[in-house]
Amino acid sequence: MQYSQSTFNISANQSFVKDIWINRLSELGYESFVDLDNNDILAYIQTSQFDLDMLNNALNDFHYEGITYVKTELCEDKDWNEEWEKNYFQPIIINDDCIIHSSFQKPDKAYKYDITINPRMAFGTGHHQTTYMILSYLLSADLQNKALLDMGCGTAVLAILAAKRGAKPLTAIDIDTWCTDNAKENCQLNGVSNIDIITSDAKALSDKHFDIILANINRNILIMDMPKYVSCLNKSGKLVISGFYTEDLPLLEDKAAHLNMRLIAVTEKDHWAMAVFES
Repeated sequence: MQYSQSTFNISANQSFVKDIWINRLSELGYESFVDLDNNDILAYIQTSQFDLDMLNNALNDFHYEGITYVKTELCEDKDWNEEWEKNYFQPIIINDDCIIHSSFQKPDKAYKYDITINPRMAFGTGHHQTTYMILSYLLSADLQNKALLDMGCGTAVLAILAAKRGAKPLTAIDIDTWCTDNAKENCQLNGVSNIDIITSDAKALSDKHFDIILANINRNILIMDMPKYVSCLNKSGKLVISGFYTEDLPLLEDKAAHLNMRLIAVTEKDHWAMAVFES
């Protein structure tokens, strides 16, 4: 598979601007990112998906200053997934008792929850603020024998941690076959066999019910699919959402209120937010 590398220089003073731009690039089809020491970021996209006009439109419509497009060039022919895992996916430790790392890395000590994730370009290693916040939530929540859905599962790292903490039954759904194939691989790596992995969108939720629904997706999809999520929640069930910016919280809270869901917790990290609603 041929990839192209786009280079952007980030001169914005606010650190969250870079994260917002990376999120926008993800929506354009960019699959992985490398943050360099010289304030540049490298963004990788399948060459067949690269559209310079679309990229220029995104730059023109971006609401923050400090993003400069430098160039896009073809990557040399090599296994870029393997290169990224070896060199750029550094282990992440959450709450001192959970570590997430690739199969290329070995932890320096034992952790209560040791999770191996080979991303294969799928979103969700724990490094992004939204994934980190939900992982932290899962480490403190009562998951024992709770029916749980990981919506927009990416690598399935959330579902895997939930499985290790006693949640069952578990369902993981993503619209992208690249993600669901990767999710299955990561489940095998972690010896987790009780997650039903489905390639679909919210329409796959018919006749399913859950105690906890995790949805780490962008704001517009959350608003569109929230009624479906709520209809699948058991009594006193919890909807945990992230993937949006702090300024979007009132909009999502209003949508939840119209669905008779009450906000019980909010976490913020570097301009990103996670909200927990209860039925």
